[in-house]
Amino acid sequence: MFQHDLFVRNYSQRFVNELKDFVRIPSVSSQPKHAPDVKRCAGWLANHLRQIGLENVRVIDTPRHPIVYADWLHAAAGPTLLVYGHYDVQPVEPLDEWRTSPFEPTVRDQNLYGRGACDDKGQLFAHVKAIEFYLRNSRRLPVNVKCLFEGEEEVGSPNLKPFIARERRALGCDTVVMSDTRMLGSDRPAITYALRGALSLELEVKGASGDLHSGNYGGALHNPLQALCGIIARLHDSRGRIAVPGLYDRVRCWSRRERGYMAHFGPSDKEILRHAQAIRGWGEHGFTLYERTTIRPALNVTGITGGHQGVGGKSIVPARAVAKIDIRLVPDQEPAQIEQLFREQVCRLTPVTVRSEVRTFFRTKPALVNREHPAMRAALAAYRHGFGVAPVFVRSGGSIPVVNEFQELLGAPTILMGFALPDDRIHAPNEKFHLPNFFKGIETSIAFLREIAQGVPTERQPYTIELR
Repeated sequence: MFQHDLFVRNYSQRFVNELKDFVRIPSVSSQPKHAPDVKRCAGWLANHLRQIGLENVRVIDTPRHPIVYADWLHAAAGPTLLVYGHYDVQPVEPLDEWRTSPFEPTVRDQNLYGRGACDDKGQLFAHVKAIEFYLRNSRRLPVNVKCLFEGEEEVGSPNLKPFIARERRALGCDTVVMSDTRMLGSDRPAITYALRGALSLELEVKGASGDLHSGNYGGALHNPLQALCGIIARLHDSRGRIAVPGLYDRVRCWSRRERGYMAHFGPSDKEILRHAQAIRGWGEHGFTLYERTTIRPALNVTGITGGHQGVGGKSIVPARAVAKIDIRLVPDQEPAQIEQLFREQVCRLTPVTVRSEVRTFFRTKPALVNREHPAMRAALAAYRHGFGVAPVFVRSGGSIPVVNEFQELLGAPTILMGFALPDDRIHAPNEKFHLPNFFKGIETSIAFLREIAQGVPTERQPYTIELR
């Protein structure tokens, strides 16, 4: 067989150019003005999957953004691997903090800069190129493969779960693989085995029916913006714990052995602060920064608006103020239960002089993957081949909604093979993807397909998908 390291070297520039074309499409799923771009990106990806030799390629409409599906199911009774990724991206604001245009991908110092270069187009593309290696050079894959790429991950995947539930037979697989997580460093590969859940909320505080003159009403009426800030200030206690009664009732107390493993193999406080370009940490006492972002829940205010936002002053008492709230959850917390506890606490903290309302955007459960699963061992071997060293197991503070859905609906574990670096500035201005990681990621994915063919038992039979 054609050597895969030679394959990557020979075609590396083409791969980068193709990735640039992929990143160039502004597939921002949260902004309605980009809905045509998200659809165009789905079409571009589907066309590329056809070009490399995948079959049954479909662009499937949903009530919001399309799902892209493709497969190759000729590995007889071999295992079936579902490759998942997302082609939608985060908004680019603040635009003035980008060194180069976010949708004009640029290479500097072995990094490809652009929105979505790392999250998740570049990481997704590593698996696509691995599939291309086998189909180009032997015209077959070592396993049955189904590709499922969505355009709504950055808005909570609202249409993916119903799709998986409806098509669970067609999507049946033994293992899922996705690359949407981080390594510890360029020479420190890692497999993520735990994710936090997420609860995305909006808290609005209202006062009068409209903005009022601050000279006539300031000091006489409660300012909703001030009231909102007062509520937010009371959502944490002096030791950094979330001040919502009942929120910690189901939080696991991890063993000394587990916390010791995390301390040995995970990032140190110093490393986390360096990657964040911050001076000091903050949070719940008694836990390292790594533990605070993985095995402990967190409540973050991700945005706040109210009153005059333009240049100069304006003498008003604003009629309303809004805060965006992001709560990260850990096993065994249930998002719906935590949401109810938060609503009750907001009700208790809201002064009688104003009104408050909580709106929910999405809920995501935390996830925990068995480190002893055969597919995990296949991933370990694949990383040794692609990166030259064995990976370590790490927890992530992030959330990926579909991981639990694959487990619950398909009965398949998800192997999280990240190729991102801690300083790739995911979701921030100047997002990048380290190109050596892209190339090593391709080699790792090639090896994973080979290893998974040898090490994952299956009772499933491949069949052609019939998507409605």
